[in-house]
Amino acid sequence: MVASSDQLQLEKFYGDSLAQKYFEDLKDLVAIKSVYAQNIGLQEAAQKLVKLFEEAGAQVIFDDTYTAPFVMAIFSSQKADAKTLIFYNHYDVQPADSDQIWTVDPFTLDVRDGYMYGRGVDDDKGHITARLTGVQKYRQVATDLPVNIIFIVEGAEESASVDLEKYLEKYQDHLSGADLLVWEQGIFNAKGQMELSGGTKGIVTFDAVVESAEVDIHSKFSGVIDSSSWYLINALSSLRGQDGRILVDGIYDGVRPPTQRELDLVRRYAYIEEDELRALYDLQLPFLTEDKDHLLERLFFEPSLSIQGFSTGYQGHGVKTILPCQAKAKLEVRLLPGMEPHAVLAKIEKQLQKNGFDKVKLIYTLGEEGYRSDMTAPAILNTLKIAEKFSPKGVAVLPTTAGTGPMHQVFAALNVPIVSFGLGNPNSRDHGGDENAKLADYYTHIEMIEELIKSYE
Repeated sequence: MVASSDQLQLEKFYGDSLAQKYFEDLKDLVAIKSVYAQNIGLQEAAQKLVKLFEEAGAQVIFDDTYTAPFVMAIFSSQKADAKTLIFYNHYDVQPADSDQIWTVDPFTLDVRDGYMYGRGVDDDKGHITARLTGVQKYRQVATDLPVNIIFIVEGAEESASVDLEKYLEKYQDHLSGADLLVWEQGIFNAKGQMELSGGTKGIVTFDAVVESAEVDIHSKFSGVIDSSSWYLINALSSLRGQDGRILVDGIYDGVRPPTQRELDLVRRYAYIEEDELRALYDLQLPFLTEDKDHLLERLFFEPSLSIQGFSTGYQGHGVKTILPCQAKAKLEVRLLPGMEPHAVLAKIEKQLQKNGFDKVKLIYTLGEEGYRSDMTAPAILNTLKIAEKFSPKGVAVLPTTAGTGPMHQVFAALNVPIVSFGLGNPNSRDHGGDENAKLADYYTHIEMIEELIKSYE
């Protein structure tokens, strides 16, 4: 059953011809399988955006110097002293392969029961069309924009924003000195409150490989010969305690601790309920901590080590009695401000050698640093006031999220206040099967963008 407030937003959405026009464009965008990790669809998605922005009347820069083209669309104000508002988004998406369960084809935008489903509807293509709709709705009734508006859209965000810093440096003159940058996305939390945040964790991803012999060995020797699989399992186990803390010397050195304000914001606004997480993911294992405050501090203000995948030995039907000669794991560390990806990986390598596992080879794959804001910049405070009009159940203000994005790269290049908010929900399933967003929240985001522009009048 659709809530009355959602029903009102749905009625406005379906009755808004401009919103419907750009929703059709969103369908076209979702249909483009633009996956950086697989090097497919990037040119097609970027060119679609170029056409979309040009038809909207923007001055568009298309730059394909690097693998993922960079798209910048500029809507200029005629005011000589106009400030600048930047929207950062990305057109690349996560793969949606056979390892995920989808109700319909992931690259077909499907609408049912007040929700839209499809890869990228929340992360992050839906935000692009919603924000463009908001800009155009304002321009429908006003003779001029009160603020310069610039969209910057990259195509490698899901792969640690490869080459983004090069594009930012190239176009720094256009982007520096902006009043505010609105980040890619955000959610309405389980309480129905709009979340506004100002940070992301960083990340370093890497492979760990062990080769123990030239060929697989008969398992009759398992009592006297070590295998790559056991060796790697033991090596990785030595890096993390039973409580989930990372057991690497010096890894916490230089980490910027949270301020009291940042701690207070998370304790007040972060809505994390253990029972709801258990139900949402059907969790079968216990949490690594049972203390609520510690859970929040660890989620937002501590690094974490994860095994993304582990492969070794025989995976076919039946039995094959071997000691595998090779084992490989894909890992990640979520980083805090003050942790540099390559330096973290070097400390892990040194720790493995100290622990007696010098046969483990580490291969760096991706990395980006973390960023955190105390949310006190005037332009952010203005945005918080506007958000209250569109979130009757209140707003949740967070200095960071537990997720990762290139916010540090953008801030380092542009030195602009950054705030993130959007149209997602706690079960939007970004990166998973049946990624979704509520149509009512999609239209609310359109209205809020229009109101944000009005605030510069």
